[in-house]
Amino acid sequence: MNVVRLESGQLLSVVEELTELLTDTVHAGASVGFLAPLDRTAATAWWTQRAASVAAGQLAVWVAQDEGGRVVGTVSLAFADKPNSRHRAEVVKLMVHRDARGQGLGRTLLDTAERAAAAAGITLLHLDTETDSPAERLYRSAGWTRLGAIPDYAASPAGVLRPTTIYFKQLGATALTC
Repeated sequence: MNVVRLESGQLLSVVEELTELLTDTVHAGASVGFLAPLDRTAATAWWTQRAASVAAGQLAVWVAQDEGGRVVGTVSLAFADKPNSRHRAEVVKLMVHRDARGQGLGRTLLDTAERAAAAAGITLLHLDTETDSPAERLYRSAGWTRLGAIPDYAASPAGVLRPTTIYFKQLGATALTC
């Protein structure tokens, strides 16, 4: 697998593949913010709107491509925009296509985001995921700390309210230098 960070123009050039990945993820039952069935037009619009955030430096997006160059996974870092929180970022939209699961790609993408965050001076990462989802095993095994669960936080793709678990990971020094 080849993992690359996308600039805004590159994101737009693979928007159809990202659309396929997002719809596959939602239709497989993963809670990533959308309800099923996810319309391709809506998924394409969502990804297209991310390009502005990438261009502004507010969002970093990586894709994993298989040997044929097809996008089979993604992860993003959403950077905080307030002066008192620039030491932290949120891991968002970690997705692996059903055809590529079980090969360690989720761990590779998570490691990529963690290394990039540390290189950018980020010392604290956080994320949320559906409680009792397969993703929780990944985060725990990667050394993330479970903070707690919020009941009825988000609807599953089927529209059922589900709890969400919050995780964090410290990457380095915890104090800000002024």
